[in-house]
Amino acid sequence: MANLGYLQVVRHCNHLCGFCSNPTTPYEHDFESMQLLVDDFVRRGYFGLILTGGEPTLHPELPRITAYARQQGLHVRLITNGTRLADLAFAQELAAAGLQLAHISVYSVRPEVEAELRGTEGTLERAFAAADNAHRVGIDVNVNCVINALNADHLDENARYWIAHHPQVRHFVWNNLDPSMGRAEVNQQRFTPRLADFELSLHRALRLLHKTGRTFRVEKVPLCYMADFAWASTETRKIVKGEERIVFFLDDKQAVRQTDWEHVYGEACRVCTLREICGGLFDRGSGYDPAELYPVFLDRDTVVRRIIEDPADPSFPLRNIRDWRADFKQRVRAAKARRRLPVAHEAPPVGKLTDRGRRRFEAKRRSEERRAAAQGIAMERRPQGEQPPE
Repeated sequence: MANLGYLQVVRHCNHLCGFCSNPTTPYEHDFESMQLLVDDFVRRGYFGLILTGGEPTLHPELPRITAYARQQGLHVRLITNGTRLADLAFAQELAAAGLQLAHISVYSVRPEVEAELRGTEGTLERAFAAADNAHRVGIDVNVNCVINALNADHLDENARYWIAHHPQVRHFVWNNLDPSMGRAEVNQQRFTPRLADFELSLHRALRLLHKTGRTFRVEKVPLCYMADFAWASTETRKIVKGEERIVFFLDDKQAVRQTDWEHVYGEACRVCTLREICGGLFDRGSGYDPAELYPVFLDRDTVVRRIIEDPADPSFPLRNIRDWRADFKQRVRAAKARRRLPVAHEAPPVGKLTDRGRRRFEAKRRSEERRAAAQGIAMERRPQGEQPPE
């Protein structure tokens, strides 16, 4: 299986997104603490890892940990807002270290919308420069977009702009907003979309990308809102192939191993023909309405064939639908039994709590509180046990 893990390199950022689900914490990494986690992915036979944050390019050891992960045989990717990659010399340094793919996050190609979402002016041009620089130095470029209330009506406009102005970008990831953590949890009314708000816009974007020969994945969107492209759902692909994901959170959650991709379902889902391969509604934060879910009546095995026979994704060994059915039936039985038991996951500690980290957290928190107040954004709840100093 092509399991990909996530390693949060830092948890601070140079932007202030009002829907950030992974904001600043007192935890910090040095090279050795990240090295332990890279080794853990290797021991588990993972295909690769994604370096993320916060904004991971703010860590001074990012090139070094990238090079180390490549030396261990991992495929190394990066999720970034692009600010530092807009510096060609830094892009060259990461390329020399072995970075293979950069996911550059852009939420709207409308400058005023992007600035409001980022809490920072002037970020869009730097993200575009980052995409061009990465391509110039041989790093593949994907575009990440978090679907939210402010961009829900023009996702296709985003796709159209990238195709016209940065045609080297061949893959897009659309990620519906997670309303359960960080600032996203306390700013739901402002940023959490209704599913119906983005249904047509997302469909137009996916249809355009498909027509122009580009690839894409969609995360945290139930299949009833993307039925024509059900095979592109990240959760559906993981359910079909039996993949897992480990996230090393640089906070109190520490190591989280995700093996079950099912979330919230509505009464209508009972008769949906895709129910077994749909992740449902990702809604741990009670930000969405399950009443928006509705059944679709498409052939499940047609969707499955599109996934297991995909020549661009040879990671799944069972290319025959009959073999897949037998394997899937066995995995469903095992998953039901596993849900009754805790999932064991031994892993190294994620990061360190130091006096320096706590001081930096308090300074960053004060700065962000001032910026958030000026923008009318609520600040995330403090980490458990971390109260401001007297």
